[in-house]
Amino acid sequence: MAHIDRIQLEENPILWSDRKRYLGLPISFTKYTLDEDRLYIKKGLLSTQTNETLLYRILDVKSTQSLWQRIFGVGTVTLFCADQSDPELKLENVKSSQKVHRYLSQVIEERRQNKGIIGREMYGTADPDGDCDHDDFDAPLL
Repeated sequence: MAHIDRIQLEENPILWSDRKRYLGLPISFTKYTLDEDRLYIKKGLLSTQTNETLLYRILDVKSTQSLWQRIFGVGTVTLFCADQSDPELKLENVKSSQKVHRYLSQVIEERRQNKGIIGREMYGTADPDGDCDHDDFDAPLL
């Protein structure tokens, strides 16, 4: 009998997890999970869809709270990514959104430093058409 090598996938520990909430209660089928390297958004009950984003590809984090969200203690955290398939991810109606915003910013920055990514990943993402004329700038290109 042939020996079959099994690949054991190491699961990263979950750093944060929440669900989309309605009236402050986690009664939806949208789940947000953050581990050391990735953010996962899983939607659906019978038919599910999972979106995975590498943390170092997140460029900016924004949080908003409407009056109703403030009443129920939730908010929306929007992530702007260097990803063509999903350039904007929304973590809707998460509990303590301001704390989540700060925590995500900290984890994303740590992940970038660990990967050694400073500006290379973001270079060119601000000009989606790619028609920027670099001769117009006085600063030398690195």
